[in-house]
Amino acid sequence: MRAFADINSPYSPYLRFSADEWGCLRKDATLSLTEEDIIALRGYGETVSLREVEQIYLPLARLLSLYVEAMQALFRVTNNFLADDESTPIKKLPYIIGVAGSVAVGKSTTSRLLRALLARWPNHPKVQLITTDGFLYPNKLLEARGLMERKGFPESFDLRALRQFLTAVKSGVQLVEAPVYSHVLYDVVADEKTIIAQPDILIVEGLNVLQPARLQKGGVEIPFVSDFFDFSIYIDAENKIVQEWYIERFLELRRTAFRKPNAYFARYAELDDAAARKVALDIWTRINYANLEQNILPTRGRANLILHKDVNHHISEVLLRKI
Repeated sequence: MRAFADINSPYSPYLRFSADEWGCLRKDATLSLTEEDIIALRGYGETVSLREVEQIYLPLARLLSLYVEAMQALFRVTNNFLADDESTPIKKLPYIIGVAGSVAVGKSTTSRLLRALLARWPNHPKVQLITTDGFLYPNKLLEARGLMERKGFPESFDLRALRQFLTAVKSGVQLVEAPVYSHVLYDVVADEKTIIAQPDILIVEGLNVLQPARLQKGGVEIPFVSDFFDFSIYIDAENKIVQEWYIERFLELRRTAFRKPNAYFARYAELDDAAARKVALDIWTRINYANLEQNILPTRGRANLILHKDVNHHISEVLLRKI
């Protein structure tokens, strides 16, 4: 994976912190999660500890809380400005946080930890989370279009539906439905929805959420998915490290999720370790690594914050875009 070429330049748009330096920014924020809470929030292969949550995620939650407070203050100022114009009410709108990064890099764990921490701040108690996996086209449609080998690439998502969803949420619609995805079935679950009900904060986790839209001719405006974000986070690690995490996760799923009823990957459940590693490496190389290099990694520099992980899944550096 390419190193932080642009970030290391004298004109880097980021401030760079070691884990210890970042940890000092928690100030007087106290951690309300227990070790048991953190274990329940961890994904496959993740090793995040109570110390790392205090050092990395608690300062990040404090920063995001300050941003949310600032947005809420701006909302009040705008309403004061429009106080005499009853025809132009301004609804309180959710603060949307995007979380991007490769398959197997730990996006889900980061998103769940942030949801748990942010919901404990008094000024924004309602925090919801969705993944963009629900906006993948159903397998039947992907197969018809010859896209099953491109699953996770931008063209495999119903981006129009995702933008419509985010438009409704950001417009203050009271109840907005989001489709649900099953990693066991490896498909969108028909007739199952997640209801987003005017949260204070919405976390949107996905592979390609920072990618620019493909522009069309004719002057038709197409918003980027990231245009709806108030803050964005990219989870980063060297590609050889992520590759090994993906393989390790595949081996673990072979013993667990692949054995569940109706599991899409049930055919891999009985493979021995050597055969399973070979299959996992092939899937990683053909699909996930290609998607990372072509579509995901190039968007890293668009994030407001980058969390860089070492080989042990620990966040070793935090890069915060300069304001």
